[in-house]
Amino acid sequence: MGSKKKSISNENSLSCPEDRDMSISGIHWKYQQELENLTLTRQPIKTLKLFILAIAQYLRQSVAYLLSHGGLLMLLLTMIVIAGVLLVTTDGPHEKHVEEVLRYIRFGLWWVALGVASSIGLGSGLHTFVLYLGPHIALFTIKAMQCGRVDIKSAPYDTIQLKRGPSWLGKDCAEFMPPSFSSSLGTRVPLSAILPQVQLEAILWGLGTALGELPPYFISRAANLSGGKLDVMEELDVSSTEHNGFIATQLTQIKCWFLSRVQYLNFFTILVLASVPNPLFDLAGIMCGQFGIPFWEFFLATMIGKAIIKTHIQVY
Repeated sequence: MGSKKKSISNENSLSCPEDRDMSISGIHWKYQQELENLTLTRQPIKTLKLFILAIAQYLRQSVAYLLSHGGLLMLLLTMIVIAGVLLVTTDGPHEKHVEEVLRYIRFGLWWVALGVASSIGLGSGLHTFVLYLGPHIALFTIKAMQCGRVDIKSAPYDTIQLKRGPSWLGKDCAEFMPPSFSSSLGTRVPLSAILPQVQLEAILWGLGTALGELPPYFISRAANLSGGKLDVMEELDVSSTEHNGFIATQLTQIKCWFLSRVQYLNFFTILVLASVPNPLFDLAGIMCGQFGIPFWEFFLATMIGKAIIKTHIQVY
């Protein structure tokens, strides 16, 4: 009788780890199913609720971190914000200077936002270079050629912006000074004189495109730190064994070539990839995050390539 009880207890002790493993795998499978179903189209209310809770938790943690590690910095930022609000809301001789600063801020945010909108979304962003920056450069060049001058802006922020066009676009050339560039063939403005006049907005737009490349990097890096594998990488593994047409096959081969050269990912490689029009740069950002490229190495190379080198290539 005692031996029978002992054998039963041994069987239970052997089956318990198996049952425990099965229950853990079942919980993990259920968790994965809930994550896949947690979308705005399937569960909009729950998704928005969790999103708001996550944002609130992140803000609470950020405030707690600043209070514990940077109380002086937090106090300084608060004083700056209060001073800014007072300057904006009160009247006085400083009002015109505040308005000028606000114009510059709106100008910078506008072009940076256009750059972000162009590159964010894994290739599905707006083509803001074709819609805004390109036409702005073309219109300025045409106007400068017609008037023989490049100093036709009233200020650096006198560009195309939201619900507002540049003041120089509707003016007649007679309203400006006489042409400063002329030749035997007529008025000819050199490109080297036009470039500085549109350089600032082009660089700001390029900075925005660099910022728009950060979400794929951060998502991939988070997946790597959590021990998971990004869906894009898994889809790439699956698509490498499938045949989906000539173009899809060629793109897959290019992506696989990128993956096979991952050991060469460094500052210079990222700089080269960011310096040319590259529709697959999102994949480079995903790879940098997945394989642990430091943030500042990735961001500085991307910013220099997109905001300085690539924008000047596009402007020319």
